[in-house]
Amino acid sequence: MQNRSFSLHNSQSTCCYYQNQAIIASFVRLIQKPMLGLKLLTDPRWANIAESNLEEILTDHAWCEQKAATNAITLITQNSEHMDLVEELTAIAIEEMQHFQMVVDIIKKRGYTLGRERKDDYVGRLVKFNRRDGSRNSAFIDRLLFAAMIEARSCERFRVLSQNIKDPELAKFYHDLMISEAGHYTTFLNFARKYTIDIDVDKRWKEWLDFEGELIQGFGNREAIHG
Repeated sequence: MQNRSFSLHNSQSTCCYYQNQAIIASFVRLIQKPMLGLKLLTDPRWANIAESNLEEILTDHAWCEQKAATNAITLITQNSEHMDLVEELTAIAIEEMQHFQMVVDIIKKRGYTLGRERKDDYVGRLVKFNRRDGSRNSAFIDRLLFAAMIEARSCERFRVLSQNIKDPELAKFYHDLMISEAGHYTTFLNFARKYTIDIDVDKRWKEWLDFEGELIQGFGNREAIHG
């Protein structure tokens, strides 16, 4: 009986393992088509800038995770009538704070100090692209696309770090986070398509991609996730 139970447990574990592997593979394919639609990819040499001051890039990264959690909570607060959104974004907010804790743990392990919160000029410029002169629904949809845009670029930056940073521990860490960010990007974009009333989401998303493609040309030269 114990052997049968053990065999069943192993079978279930194996099934979960292959399901997880399939999910990861699907996200990797998504990332590679072609990098979530981003117009301009980061120069791989940016990873050298980031690695030249790990304490700074890790501090900046930690606060990016905290802000991502705050953004998810804000979307929940402003759109609580959508229960599926509340549930999905609660999970994302929790995961972002778990990522914050993971980065803080790395900072502590390496004898660094978590610096004060950094101003994110990239995100500040994206905020100004949000529509504010339309309906409540159009503002809601744009806030979702704003979140998807940040997740897409963060995913791309994590990919650059995972493929070019020399530190093996951090390379694996950023590879895992890259997959997570791709999932968040998909969630925000799917909710925008689900809850739009009169916004052509694909058209508006293209406008976001075009704007971000111009914006990102002024970044990529300092040790910050979006810098």
